[in-house]
Amino acid sequence: MVLSRRAVLFLGFCFFTFVFFAARSLRQPHAWESVPQAVGLGEYLPSNSHGSGASTNWSMAYNVSTGHIKPYPYVPRPNFVTGIPKPLGTQYTKRLVVPRTTEEDVSWIAEELPDWDTAIYVANDPSAPLHPPVNKGNEVMIYLTYVIDFYDNLPDVSVFVHAHQNAWHNEKLFGGDSAETVRRLNLNRVIREGYMNLRCGLGPGCPDWMHPGEIEPDETKQEEIVLARAWSEIFPDDPVPLVLAQPCCAQFALSKERIRTIPRSRFVFYRDWLLQTTLSDYITGRVWEYLWQYVFAGEPVLCPDESVCLCDGYGFCFGGLDNFRAFQAAMEERDELQLESDNFDWMSEDLETTKNFGELDETMDLNIPPPGGKSENEGPLAAKTREVEALLENALARGNDPRLRAEEVGRPWKDGDGF
Repeated sequence: MVLSRRAVLFLGFCFFTFVFFAARSLRQPHAWESVPQAVGLGEYLPSNSHGSGASTNWSMAYNVSTGHIKPYPYVPRPNFVTGIPKPLGTQYTKRLVVPRTTEEDVSWIAEELPDWDTAIYVANDPSAPLHPPVNKGNEVMIYLTYVIDFYDNLPDVSVFVHAHQNAWHNEKLFGGDSAETVRRLNLNRVIREGYMNLRCGLGPGCPDWMHPGEIEPDETKQEEIVLARAWSEIFPDDPVPLVLAQPCCAQFALSKERIRTIPRSRFVFYRDWLLQTTLSDYITGRVWEYLWQYVFAGEPVLCPDESVCLCDGYGFCFGGLDNFRAFQAAMEERDELQLESDNFDWMSEDLETTKNFGELDETMDLNIPPPGGKSENEGPLAAKTREVEALLENALARGNDPRLRAEEVGRPWKDGDGF
């Protein structure tokens, strides 16, 4: 009887203790948030902590001009429609949007593209006529600032490019030259598409590139592990996609109509996020590199057929994807032969220099050019170069015919239509 009474008292004490601590834990707000959980792309929970690297709940946005928090500018999802080009022979108004620093030389723009209006923003000079509110976020800040500043005074087409004229990520067909890229750009395609990435080459960036749910760091894609959180802050109404992809590297063209499909307040919100994020400039630039296609086309993955892009976008029409692949193969063979020729020249020059300095002896470790190597290479290189040039000439001839261009890319065409 005594044991039974003690057991009842002990069980009662345990029950009371359990209820007390359970009630106490429930009164602590967000205590469950610290519990480890798997990444769920549709179940993102923004953090309200304020430590280093903490994320802000961007259902509210910070207005840098007033210093106040303002509500997220909810608007219905944009209805992106195909644009209608102007009649044949009509000129488009057009503007280059260029972010630069005081150290960068952009004189090539006036020299190479004198018929283009420009909006050149100087990132690190607050006294410049065009400058961002702060120097942050690389080109993203300036692209967004341009749209905000010129929203009511946009040309038909705005083209966003970097300050350097030559870069590896520009189209190889144009020698990596931004000026040649812009000169060849088909503004009619920009009007039709609304948003056009200036790069047709799929890699890097396509077809299956960024995975916002990834939690393992990748040195080649350092922004990947922060994409889910960034997305949920920038697009709080939209589920995080499994994949984000488009050709790199944040150079694109936009029609006036496409920009204005999105309210100006939304661009202000995006820029406010950029002003407040604790992510580095490098990472924010890389994050947005794979967001522009979603902002302006509504597509997480936008990887157009490379041959269609080159044909309709720039007038190089090879007659379909298979013919384009054949051209690529010929280019690769030509480049390999050219590399062999260059290596032969380099080895010959190195050997001659060593001889002239009297340092040549049998113990030296030199790359000796093979006898007759240059002459044996010259014939195949010349033949392959002629083949590549002929394919390019044929592609340009096809591209200069608006009917053939339309047929190749699969869009309707009638007499009197342009490109």
